Amino acid sequence: MMKIKFTLLLFLFSLVSFAQEFNASVTVNAEQTGRTKLSIFKTLEGAVEDLINQNTWTDNSLENHEKIDCNFFINVTEYGSDYFTATLQVQASRPVYGSTTSTPIFNFKDDQFRFRYTEFQPLDYNPNTYSSNLVSTVAFYVYTILGIDGDTFAPQGGSKYHEEANLIVNTAQQGGAEGWQSSDGNQSRFRLNADLLSNNFTNYRQALYVYHREGLDVMYQDLELGKNNIVKAIQTLREVNNSRPNSILMRSFFDAKSDEVKNIFSGGPRINLTEVVANLKRIAPLYNTKWNTIRN
Repeated sequence: MMKIKFTLLLFLFSLVSFAQEFNASVTVNAEQTGRTKLSIFKTLEGAVEDLINQNTWTDNSLENHEKIDCNFFINVTEYGSDYFTATLQVQASRPVYGSTTSTPIFNFKDDQFRFRYTEFQPLDYNPNTYSSNLVSTVAFYVYTILGIDGDTFAPQGGSKYHEEANLIVNTAQQGGAEGWQSSDGNQSRFRLNADLLSNNFTNYRQALYVYHREGLDVMYQDLELGKNNIVKAIQTLREVNNSRPNSILMRSFFDAKSDEVKNIFSGGPRINLTEVVANLKRIAPLYNTKWNTIRN
């Protein structure tokens, strides 16, 4: 009897020790190929979802409610034999402390996603070897999400995960696929990771912490303090934008946050909106229509 109890305890301990970090949903849309009935698209969907959800990416032990919610939308535009041309939209969110709501922390579209995949091919991530562009790309965004999530909870809190993503960038370069080289443009995976690790964007990551941990997470207790701290975060983003305009990080931030920012400043404790709106229009003019609707 004691042996059975001991075995059960070991089993339960292993579940805690090796808890996965993500609640990921993966969608593969193949309408543009005109071959949506092929089973390989559904198989790919399940394989990528298992890769994200069933792997242990960190040494953290998380409860189910602490896992990161994320969505991977793979839009296949061309398919032939085992070769896919696609775009990838990655979105992630985290809970807001003291509430039942969540806040988007990442929204990024990757237009440089081409890979090979055969049906039922195992997808395994090994940090020390390159297996495929599909695995490397998915793993890269997993660690990027972990890094950004960490940055929202502690100053520079996601550094070790951004470094892990950088190792993937360096390893994946040997595969020759687009998106991993410095020459692949300002919307590449290379550029996203390089900026997150650059000293030029240290204050950007600090703004992530102030916005989320000192802003959103305290609003349940002190709405005015939280809102004013978000004002400070926006001002910091303005300063970063002044030195590095039109960066991939700023575009990604407001692609995720534009609706939330508009709603935060359109209600609650009154503040002087003139400077806030001016900053938003300077940083993210693409969303000026939303900024123009902000009213106390």
